Amino acid sequence: MTIIGPTLGDLQETNDHFGLESSPNELSEYHQIIEGMLGAYRRLDDMKTTPVPSNYARSVGTRPRQEENRLGAWAWRADIRGAKEGPLAGRTVAIKDSIAVAGLPMSNGSAALEGHVPAEDATVVTRLLDAGATIVGKSTCESFCLSGASHTSDPAPVRNPHDTSRSSGGSSSGSAVLVATGEVDLALGTDQGGSVRMPAGWSGVYGHKPTWGLVPYTGGITIDQTVDTIGPLARTPSDLALMLDVIAGPDGLDPRQQHGFFQEPYHQALTGEVEGLRIGIVTEGFGLPGSSEPDVDDIVRETAHGLRSLGCSVQEVSIPAHRDAQSIAMPIFVEGGFHAMGTGAGAGLNFRGHYALSTMDAIRTALNSKGGKLSVTHKLYTLLADFMNQKHGLHYYAKAQNLSRSLRAAYDRAFLEFDVLVMPTLPKKATPIPAPDAAISTQVASALDMLQNTCAFNVTGHPATAMPVGMSEGLPVSMMIIAPHWQDARLLRLADAWQRRTAGGPAPLPPGAGATAGAR
Repeated sequence: MTIIGPTLGDLQETNDHFGLESSPNELSEYHQIIEGMLGAYRRLDDMKTTPVPSNYARSVGTRPRQEENRLGAWAWRADIRGAKEGPLAGRTVAIKDSIAVAGLPMSNGSAALEGHVPAEDATVVTRLLDAGATIVGKSTCESFCLSGASHTSDPAPVRNPHDTSRSSGGSSSGSAVLVATGEVDLALGTDQGGSVRMPAGWSGVYGHKPTWGLVPYTGGITIDQTVDTIGPLARTPSDLALMLDVIAGPDGLDPRQQHGFFQEPYHQALTGEVEGLRIGIVTEGFGLPGSSEPDVDDIVRETAHGLRSLGCSVQEVSIPAHRDAQSIAMPIFVEGGFHAMGTGAGAGLNFRGHYALSTMDAIRTALNSKGGKLSVTHKLYTLLADFMNQKHGLHYYAKAQNLSRSLRAAYDRAFLEFDVLVMPTLPKKATPIPAPDAAISTQVASALDMLQNTCAFNVTGHPATAMPVGMSEGLPVSMMIIAPHWQDARLLRLADAWQRRTAGGPAPLPPGAGATAGAR
């Protein structure tokens, strides 16, 4: 990149936009001063930054053929072999296409980023390879990760393995489907509003959103630093814990990893012993107006009460603030994402850490010149966020962030009485994929009408696990369990104990569904 200084016309536009009231003579002086200041920028062009090393050989891989990708879950196929030994030796992993793998294309679910190839591995990718994993490709995600369903991804929707006319959940849609169909052993997703837990729920597998900051986000495309989270998807809680052991811990590069950090051996915590845990069924997580389906509520409640068979105590708890979570979350997602994607170019600003320059440059180019290729949700967020920014500045974003502390406190008060909180992961079963020519309102509703429960814990940072607990009308039902900050092991231990008790696993696929998805 080479710096070209502004013209007087450029400065006049800025002057008029911000009402600076500088005269032509004053602008001419500013122009001369700026030209001198640009010397520092030109010096930066001559200086080299140190990339994060990628230590494992790889080829560029290939785009999957349609006949081997009939559910649309693969974005790219590859074969990157990690260390010969380690806790994940011999295990195959898919990486969500919003997480960088050096040398492999990364589109973040959008045709606007087509052709971008990052130069560095995300921290979590390096850790998986160091642990012996084999990365077999990138999984499809929703366009810029701005959908909780699976119809906004380019070039086509990701289809539910239980019913191909329905959504698999999003935005880590491909990761959940590849795990559900057995095409990979494990997968990584990102979760800013439920994007690990929602596809896990609708596709019938396990998904864990760690405590905010437990897993480094370095190398992932941001929506807002205060909600960004990377988490594992797998067919068993044991595999979730195994992955979390590998990817958790500070990397010294991620500003989300703050003071008070706590980590423990997660796989060793799966003792099967959960007797005495106090379970609180959150009343406000059920019967959501206009969204909840009675069969989902009934299956989750029945499962929650069934935890008594493990020696847990179970009772209802009311947390009225839970019903306000989506209102608090919306400005953070919309306005935080607008600023992080715009001026922050997919990384955000104002932190000391590692900036993925090639990805930031690609996002800037995409958003400046390829806006027509963005999804309906991305266009909606841009229109709304820019209006709010012009009319109200960051007033509502700031107020939502302030209120997020009150929301966190409401759950923390409940945790004085309960060890784990329970509610449906999603209030309804998987919904139909809208037709390509469906009205914008239909596409948006389908993308956003299921995150009422999940989004709360991105805002507050609490860990939460989605676990399959039954089937209704041929579709999976998922229960979400939530714990205090840094008590991720408690959730994984409870999910593992329940699986042992019930011999439960991922939701069973209909005959032939694995073949429909395409074999490795």
